[in-house]
Amino acid sequence: MYLKTWSYGFAVLACGAFLCGCSSGSSPTSPGTPAPQAQNGTVSMIVSDDSTEDWAGIDVKILSIALTPQGGGANVTVYTAPSPAPGINLVELDQLGEILGNITVPAGSYTAAQLIIGGNPGDVSLQVSADPEAGFAGTAGALIPSNQIQIQGTTGGAGNLTVPVNVKFESPLVVVANQSNALDIEFDLSHPAFIVGHVPPANGGATIWAVNFNGPVRHRRINDLRRFILRHTYGTVTGVSTDNTSITISKDFPVEPPTNPETAIPSSRSLQILADATNGTLFYDVDAKTSTTIKDFSTVASTLNGKYVRIAARYQDDGTLVAVRVWTSTAFNSVWISPEGHVLHVNANTDIVTVANELGVGVRLLVNDQTEFFYRTPENGLADATPIATGTGFLTSKNFVRGFKVHASVVDPLAVPLVAQSFDIEVARFDGIISAPTTTGFTYSRNFHTATDDYVSTLDYISSGTANGKDSNGNAISGFKWWNFTFPTLADTGMNAVTDYIGATNGTANFGGSVGAVSAWGESRAIWNDPAAPSAWAAPWTILEPTHLPMGTVAAGYSAANTNFTMMVSGGVNAVTIDLSTTSGSATLVYQVDRTNGVVTISPVDISTSAGQTTIQTNLLAGTPVKVYGVPQADGSIKAYVMVYYTGVSSTD
Repeated sequence: MYLKTWSYGFAVLACGAFLCGCSSGSSPTSPGTPAPQAQNGTVSMIVSDDSTEDWAGIDVKILSIALTPQGGGANVTVYTAPSPAPGINLVELDQLGEILGNITVPAGSYTAAQLIIGGNPGDVSLQVSADPEAGFAGTAGALIPSNQIQIQGTTGGAGNLTVPVNVKFESPLVVVANQSNALDIEFDLSHPAFIVGHVPPANGGATIWAVNFNGPVRHRRINDLRRFILRHTYGTVTGVSTDNTSITISKDFPVEPPTNPETAIPSSRSLQILADATNGTLFYDVDAKTSTTIKDFSTVASTLNGKYVRIAARYQDDGTLVAVRVWTSTAFNSVWISPEGHVLHVNANTDIVTVANELGVGVRLLVNDQTEFFYRTPENGLADATPIATGTGFLTSKNFVRGFKVHASVVDPLAVPLVAQSFDIEVARFDGIISAPTTTGFTYSRNFHTATDDYVSTLDYISSGTANGKDSNGNAISGFKWWNFTFPTLADTGMNAVTDYIGATNGTANFGGSVGAVSAWGESRAIWNDPAAPSAWAAPWTILEPTHLPMGTVAAGYSAANTNFTMMVSGGVNAVTIDLSTTSGSATLVYQVDRTNGVVTISPVDISTSAGQTTIQTNLLAGTPVKVYGVPQADGSIKAYVMVYYTGVSSTD
């Protein structure tokens, strides 16, 4: 019997986002009675996610979103999908925000949101990446057949299946009349219970992929809207303001999975986009293959109405949107042919960068001496609009590596090969085994399925004076910080953070055999040109993530007295102790995966309760297949943050 779960990297800042809108109606009034003034505020509603090495496309259809008022009352619907409902590719929303529209919401406090997600065959699609990790059950570049995808928690009848997902807010969303706010709802692609691939023991059997929205969807507070990185926005220009300071677009959605040529799904959502009057907006005419810097739209206004645009924008404090870069064309496909995705390969010898697109295909881009590299810093308008490097030297210096999330632009969408005009680096992601931590920095060692993509990168910590967000109480933080997976509110900050980090990353657990000792694993989103690392990448924070362990089985069953068990892994010869936490609020996340008669179910087990303890004691017996995600400790054990165990596999599956 061979069972495999899919998981990759746990990032609390797992992001990808989505702004949606609504408008409030007014109550009927008596003839001649003035209608009362509606007390409304504006909310940018964001859906985000994390990255993944194994998938190029995880498309879901969000049909509606409603907010739950504090103190009771009917939910307020704030988003209804256009028809046909567009697919949202969560893989492309790695730390980013996808704008649907800035919306009007009745003033008040809201404590939760309810998402309605399409649950019919085809409403969730999965596209395997061009170069997944070794041992992944999917075929590189393949689209998973819909009959091999089982969506958990559906309600309704055939053809009208939906999945209701309730998301409780970390703190109430307060909408104040005539003011702006924002809400980020995350889809955590790295969550082990989000997508579980169940490989049957019978040779030649089809892998069933169970998709579970219960747990991996959550709320994340946005402390500073100006720092939120937005995914490039597509739309159709509907007008230019009389003073030429802004354009209005109707939001367009690319068809997911993409078609050839790619087409757009129009919506009624409207967005106003300002030109950057201070730093200038880079304006690209894709059809004419020209570019210019504009501080208003006066010189291009006569050419814009009805044109398709792609816009890299940033938020201002008041919730307005400013264009950093704008691409325009008469054909939607021309602005869309601009590979977006994670960097798949970097070949400094040939100057070729390969970006994984949404079809699971690697798009090869030639970097020349004119190619510009931008690092998205929306809180700093000048830095956001200024390239950090130009030309091929950025590749040879190892400053551009596999795993970065980028949106590239090409000089000519019809050229062969495609020549890269620019790269927007939206996320500079470094991860891997942590080694050599010192008081000034540490090293990441990362191995991929394709060995030429491997890297060893040393990152300095950011300067102790560099602003670095806020703590759980809203107090400003400066300098390097770190936290254990799933506990961002317990981030280690301040003057002892580096010393504590050094102590926390020295543990190993030794399985022996071909597996050997496993060490601490982490992930950082690096920033460019910090005072501690001029013209280089530096780490503002690190998440100590669960180390990637092979599939295993229970060696000695669960001990309730010690809250632990031991396990063996494939390729190992030593049993290692796995410690679980049963403390409410920080308990190990445990999931039971059952496959019976070809149906896969995923059930969370709350081990902070006596019932949950009984459940795992009954099931975690010697020989039970188990997958553990945890951090090695100094005593040689592993502190488990997430555990998945398997039951109910019949011999015919």
